[in-house]
Amino acid sequence: MEKRILGKSGLEVSALGLGCMGLSFGYGPAADKTTAIELIRAAFQHGVTFFDTAEVYGPYTNEAVLGEAVSPFRNEIVLATKFGFKNAQTSEGLDSRPESIRAVAEASLKRLRTDRIDLFYQHRVDPGVPMEDVAGTVKDLIAEGKVKHFGLSEAGIQSIRKAHAVQPVAALQSEYSLWWREPEKEILPVLEELGIGFVPFSPLGKGFLTGKIDENTNFDKTDFRNTVPRFSEDNRKANQVLVDLLATIANKQNATEAQIALAWLLAQKPYIVPIPGTTKLHRLEENIGAAQVQLLAQDLIEIEAAVSKIEVKGHRYTEQSQKMIGK
Repeated sequence: MEKRILGKSGLEVSALGLGCMGLSFGYGPAADKTTAIELIRAAFQHGVTFFDTAEVYGPYTNEAVLGEAVSPFRNEIVLATKFGFKNAQTSEGLDSRPESIRAVAEASLKRLRTDRIDLFYQHRVDPGVPMEDVAGTVKDLIAEGKVKHFGLSEAGIQSIRKAHAVQPVAALQSEYSLWWREPEKEILPVLEELGIGFVPFSPLGKGFLTGKIDENTNFDKTDFRNTVPRFSEDNRKANQVLVDLLATIANKQNATEAQIALAWLLAQKPYIVPIPGTTKLHRLEENIGAAQVQLLAQDLIEIEAAVSKIEVKGHRYTEQSQKMIGK
């Protein structure tokens, strides 16, 4: 697979990474450990060298599964994980105190079976802790060799600038896809200015852009999409027009809706590295195939013209979750 560099950091990763969250957390029952390990190892065999996790996914179990899965080829890949929630529970609020960051780093290193975290993200900006202190703590961990690069997740432009002034930020991880393009307004120009890579999570709209979800889809009771306004039955029905557009383009390209959505992201900037997740091998192979889909300038113009006429319905987060982003 093609490799990309995240901004000016020098951190080289596969053009598509693997978001591991869904194997343990968020989208219904966790995959059994054997299945999860097989999928992660299959991703590596297909050229994926960038794997994303966090202590809150499980909590803890996702890091442990990923650590076991990649142990045979640890030195050939990039591991990303995150800190920033109290006791690894999103429900308990934010905690990016320096002592907490250090404690998370030590625990994550053990679960990941490694001596360094390649990319250590602040999961959400903590208004109670100065960003200079957060960045300074990660800078110290980098000096100690326990962390290689610093990242932020869902941070606003002021936080990005404050952090970058203390410790260069290698990557920002935030949601970005054909049905959530907010980062284009302010975030992408700042990343370009500062030389920071961009790692879009939910590049397939939490599964909606695959074309396999409609207004009749029933999610498992533990699936967080049950709480997402954009996934209400009415909004799924209204938003089907975007998936229909992707299907039309996909048919012309001999590709799938998911592959067009991912190829579109890859075509936006050379420092963008999406991290789609899945629990199924055939979906993994489909997603990886997106790296081979070449969208020409005219294709992108046509997609832009068509998408600009579509208004996506529904917020992407609950009101509570929305309060934790863009700080």
